[in-house]
Amino acid sequence: MVAPLYRLHCLLKRAQMLLLCLGIAYLMAGSILLLQRSSVRVAQPNLASLPPLLSLAAPPTALRTTGLGVRARSRWAAVQPVSGGGAKAGRHWPASQSLGVQHLHRRWFHSLLPESPEQRVSLHRSSRHKGTYIGCFLHNASDRALGGTMLYDLRKMTSSLCQDTCSESGYQFAGLEYGAECHCGNRISSPRASEEDCSLVCRGERGSPCGGVGRLSIYKVEEQLPGHRKFRNVHYRGCFKMPKNTISTFPTYSFQPNLTTQSCIETCTDKELPLAVFRKPHCFCTWTSSLFSLNQQSDNQQCAGNYTATSAPPASAEHEHFQVYHTPVLDSRCKERMFLPQRSSSLVALSSFPGAGNTWVRHLIELVTGYYTGSFYFDGTLYNRGFKGEKDYWKSGRSICVKTHESGQKEIEMFDSAILLIRNPYRSLMAEFNRKCAGHLGHATDAQWKSKEWPEFVSSYAPWWASHALSWLKFGRRLLVVHYEELQRTLLPQLRLITDFLNATMTEERLLCAQSNQDGHFKRSGAQRPSFDPFTTDMRQMIDPFIRTVDQALQSRNLSRLPQEYLPR
Repeated sequence: MVAPLYRLHCLLKRAQMLLLCLGIAYLMAGSILLLQRSSVRVAQPNLASLPPLLSLAAPPTALRTTGLGVRARSRWAAVQPVSGGGAKAGRHWPASQSLGVQHLHRRWFHSLLPESPEQRVSLHRSSRHKGTYIGCFLHNASDRALGGTMLYDLRKMTSSLCQDTCSESGYQFAGLEYGAECHCGNRISSPRASEEDCSLVCRGERGSPCGGVGRLSIYKVEEQLPGHRKFRNVHYRGCFKMPKNTISTFPTYSFQPNLTTQSCIETCTDKELPLAVFRKPHCFCTWTSSLFSLNQQSDNQQCAGNYTATSAPPASAEHEHFQVYHTPVLDSRCKERMFLPQRSSSLVALSSFPGAGNTWVRHLIELVTGYYTGSFYFDGTLYNRGFKGEKDYWKSGRSICVKTHESGQKEIEMFDSAILLIRNPYRSLMAEFNRKCAGHLGHATDAQWKSKEWPEFVSSYAPWWASHALSWLKFGRRLLVVHYEELQRTLLPQLRLITDFLNATMTEERLLCAQSNQDGHFKRSGAQRPSFDPFTTDMRQMIDPFIRTVDQALQSRNLSRLPQEYLPR
């Protein structure tokens, strides 16, 4: 009897050891697989070669952005307005997932990004593109082939997408690097490279050379007739009184008897200069400068004679006052960005309700400071469009501030300070519904606005708009309240307030550069609004008390109240 029991005992011990070894091998294989899939190689700029950026008196911290295209809603309640300036919490809505699970989701989504781009494309394969393929050129720290704007799309980059983007931004050449990065410019400033060096596949298509590591596949975009080119990011800077000796130092001058605003902007865009300064028939092109600061601006009437082709300016202003426009060219001094040179021990949140313009404000902060913003989530679309802080762990301390839509006490108290961005709830609700239906840049259709999904969306999200602001006002330690509409109206003063709050120093040139490129690549066109008012009387009767409640809460904390257009009349 003892012998069978002994044999059974030995068999069980061997089985336990076998299962233990199999488990260890399984875990090791899984770890290696995850490590390989998350090691996406992306060409990084040489930081030593970048121009000096802004110094931080007390550098803030880093984080990450929206997860899986779904906005996380942390503990928020339907807020019932009360007369005392506060709000009572009603029913509680589902809590957000634990932070650990959220982080695992972000890492999982990260692992789904395209893997190593070492796929080669036949150099003689026919290319599908609109323009003309020029060739392969060097593009590294010392030799920059194209000096205009750039964008990323690690999933869907194609030669046509790059060419269309560069054409809309006023450039004549489009260059693709590493299969995913698009560079624009109006002149090629580096020598040719071997065609074998530009053999990577575009992420979004097969058959077109899409550059390599430190190499650009450059295309000449489709030709457009003079006067018919359509530009994005063109802004009127104002009327300025300029001394003759200053104007004569500008790098480019053109005499055009039939000068128009369009023709001068085209001239300066072709020269890759961000400012067009003109008084008929004289067109000058130059860099951004403190000469064009707000306190130097003159009355627009002084430049009134420059607006029509036949009128002549007053004699007293003929040689002094000039119209100034920002061209689509991105000033190189605010193009490059980097993570904080030293990790920060404090975390600064950029908090907002979804649809309140968080992505736009992140774009402005990165332009004006030169540092990446982070995110509590991970949004692959935003990362692909150049927000590199999306992939950085939100507590790393490498970003200047961190995007979040969270509004639970625990999530709020994890941050040392916060910029609270508030937008008119009617506009925020429409923007977020557009995003849910059609992505960051699309628009919901009339049928979607009329569907039962829209009233259900308003009934659940409108209380969240109020509870989000009230929670940050209650639990936030150090707050700067920024109203979206005020930022639109007075961009430069608001940007100064934000950079001061972030303990960042900035130059006047960088501030003006941010102004000239304020729209970025995430501005939704306002042309496709619903053909009717989507808000019913019942919806307005629900939303308006929320507006009053938040306004009273801001007043009780001696913070800037909601703009007048929010308040129901």
